[in-house]
Amino acid sequence: MKQSLFSVKENRPLTKDVYLMRLEGDTSDITAPGQFVNIKLDGLYLRRPISVNDVEGNILTIIYKVVGKGTEQMCEMKEGAVLDILTGLGNGYDTSLSGDSVLLVGGGVGVPPLYMLAKKLLAENKKVGVILGFNTESEVFFEEEFKALGCDVAVTTVDGSRGVKGFVTNALGLFSDAAYFYTCGPEPMLKALYNATDISGQFSFEERMGCGFGACMGCSCKTLYGNKRICKDGPVLKKEEIIWEK
Repeated sequence: MKQSLFSVKENRPLTKDVYLMRLEGDTSDITAPGQFVNIKLDGLYLRRPISVNDVEGNILTIIYKVVGKGTEQMCEMKEGAVLDILTGLGNGYDTSLSGDSVLLVGGGVGVPPLYMLAKKLLAENKKVGVILGFNTESEVFFEEEFKALGCDVAVTTVDGSRGVKGFVTNALGLFSDAAYFYTCGPEPMLKALYNATDISGQFSFEERMGCGFGACMGCSCKTLYGNKRICKDGPVLKKEEIIWEK
């Protein structure tokens, strides 16, 4: 974990409530796709955990949804604003465990960390399929960015206004050759995907956090190996170790 100052280089909306922010600073502690950063904001006690969308040199890209005071403050920031950020948090995805044909499944703001993951998997000469799940067409983002990388992309919307109608599980049949999967999104989606698949994979959990680096135990969850802290031992857990709370 490293504490650094980052300057805002770009901050723009992707949809009505989802924004992309590019920041310049020390990214050396971000070593794996699926890690997250923790951002300090004026007047707020707790930092805001945001997943890493991409890193290129000293440029960090994050994508966030405006859902409260912290993210409302972020969406108003202009180029040149400075943020105090903790980097190198979380374990990230392990690409060494996947086969040659891989499926990435993202729901809503669970989509962003899969972009850096896709880049890494493609660099390892793996075939990458992507399912992006949203409620409606106006919420869709990053479809073209994944396609530009060379991924085979399917979009699902609950109301059928774009792509496959229904949930991400409704598009699994389009990628029947996948031998392994990676996913990030809301817990109901993760649980549905867990029950709908018979192949192995890795799940990145979205969780409310206190400290963000394992000290407060506020984001612990049950696994086959005892309680794990989502911020420190996760946010990525292997399918086989997950115990779902009823």
